Amino acid sequence: MGWKKARRRTATPAALVGVVALVLAAPPTVGAEPRTGTAPLFVAAATAAQQNVSPTPPPPRLPRDFRGKGKWIVRDLDITVPFTWEGRNGDSQMTAGGPQYPIWFTNLIYHDTLYTLTYKWPGQNEHPCSRIPGFNLETLNQGFENARFVGPETLRRTPQRHVNHWRVGVVFPNLPPGNYPRVPLALGDIYVDEDNRGTFWQVLQFGVQNLYDPELDEWLVMDTFEHRPGTVTLPQRCEPPR
Repeated sequence: MGWKKARRRTATPAALVGVVALVLAAPPTVGAEPRTGTAPLFVAAATAAQQNVSPTPPPPRLPRDFRGKGKWIVRDLDITVPFTWEGRNGDSQMTAGGPQYPIWFTNLIYHDTLYTLTYKWPGQNEHPCSRIPGFNLETLNQGFENARFVGPETLRRTPQRHVNHWRVGVVFPNLPPGNYPRVPLALGDIYVDEDNRGTFWQVLQFGVQNLYDPELDEWLVMDTFEHRPGTVTLPQRCEPPR
């Protein structure tokens, strides 16, 4: 990751190989530093300007309604497939690949439940629909509230995207600073538009939620992201028995 211009770093998927994720399913981050203080806003802004330090922007927040298209990238398997991410009335759905691709799965937040259904993955022969109840859009956004701000960056694409880079994650065990063995259960690097924290351009997922991937990391890269209702459809296989 190198500098492109003052205050902006250039990020590409290859530069950060290494998590909700989702990302979308990433649990809340532990240990984020709270912002405190009672000074008037204009005084705080003046102090930041005097120190030539930009104030921390608000953390990512997935909107209730959106739709976007892009790519799902698994570098170590050398697989890139089409990807869609849509939201409607607080429910949302990710879909990567399809019947004609080596990877095909869908993740949903639907009626206060998180669903994952993998139709196709190299070496995977079982295809259950997993359910985690008690998970909704508010749960996800609460996790984002504890995200750590990495800094402003420029994604080298066409067109280039000016973004704010955030890190979310959970590490086990939860111990104080020191020489302790730690395991990253779920980590995510999230890149949202610098002018709109609800516009997601790129996400790196790393951790136990990527168990099918030998390197435990996967990327989603959006080409479009619109703030209008999308389509969310619960697969029949995930419907509760009647």
